[in-house]
Amino acid sequence: MDETAATVSAVDTVGPDTIAITFETPTGFDAEPGQFVLVRATIDGEELSRYYTLSSPGVGETFEITVGVDPEGDLSPWLADREVGDDVTIEGPFGEVYYEDEPSVVVFAGGPGVGPAVGLGEAAASAGGEVSIVYRDDEPAHEERLSALANAGAHVAIVGDDSLSDAVAEVADEGQVYVFGFQEFVEDVRDALESAGADFDSAKVESFG
Repeated sequence: MDETAATVSAVDTVGPDTIAITFETPTGFDAEPGQFVLVRATIDGEELSRYYTLSSPGVGETFEITVGVDPEGDLSPWLADREVGDDVTIEGPFGEVYYEDEPSVVVFAGGPGVGPAVGLGEAAASAGGEVSIVYRDDEPAHEERLSALANAGAHVAIVGDDSLSDAVAEVADEGQVYVFGFQEFVEDVRDALESAGADFDSAKVESFG
């Protein structure tokens, strides 16, 4: 949808320098897990915009984005200062990589890719699907939601650089593969999948640059 205002309904810390912002869903806004929105703001006279992937499993009454806060950044500290009732300008959704009711999903997430990973994983789990998540980060976020998924029967592995390949190989053929992360992480997952004899070309990939 075109540019519109979304009202903040909650701001929660979900990891080191990481927040989740929940918005009331604007009328007419619809999106699928894995898609992203453009957030706009004018700060000190400068118009700024950044893309943030949804981290909620749906957008019924509310939706959520997860924001890594860089204290030296421009837009993320401003977002971290938002309070309940504030309006934030959004546009979208965008993106061709999203959950399409596959009966089994395997989500590989690097860094900020954990946002779409938990949202997509929760959507698939609530639909009765099989869920596997491999998340590489030295300072994980959304550990509470990942633990809840694991307790509900999902395969969840939080790994470092040295253990990524083994974790990928363990679930490579368990369902539709999704990859969310920066390009270096995408390439590492590609290499690990190919080493395991899996088909990377069929993966749904969203690289953050």
